[in-house]
Amino acid sequence: MQSLTNRSAVVERKPMNWVEKLYLPGILKGMLITFSHIFKKVPTIRYPEQTRPFSKVFRGLQVLNRDEQGRERCTACGLCAVACPAEAITMEAAEREKDEENLYREEKYAAKFEINMLRCIFCGLCEEACPKDAIYLSETFAPPNFQRKGFIYGKEDLLIPNPLTEPEAYEKAKGERAPVTN
Repeated sequence: MQSLTNRSAVVERKPMNWVEKLYLPGILKGMLITFSHIFKKVPTIRYPEQTRPFSKVFRGLQVLNRDEQGRERCTACGLCAVACPAEAITMEAAEREKDEENLYREEKYAAKFEINMLRCIFCGLCEEACPKDAIYLSETFAPPNFQRKGFIYGKEDLLIPNPLTEPEAYEKAKGERAPVTN
């Protein structure tokens, strides 16, 4: 039978000699390869104890930002939800009351803000679409969970700590590549 390509080669099976019938050279060759790997550097990182360095462009879990006075920056404009190709962001807007000036920066705020992390593709389009720098992708992983509802993060899960009441937690959550806020 003729093949369609000329790439195939006929395999010859010549009989083994007495040394090859012992299989000793093949076994020794395999053992030599195995023992040579013992002295090489281990590529595995023991995760909880060690962490690998990530690049500067790593995109992790989303964070809702606050300003210097601790007020929420999100104005519930919905641009992040519209820009999300996976439709992972849902929000509901509400009007600020008279006594809530210290909580929200603008008259309108996000009363409900949810991100479905099972849908999120960490593209960063929500971060780019936000005109108020209210959302950005941090340097942390989404923690593991055993139930689907545990991957739907609400506003209280995503909101960064208040810089006035918890300055250490705020700096840690902000990370090194957080956007510069004015």
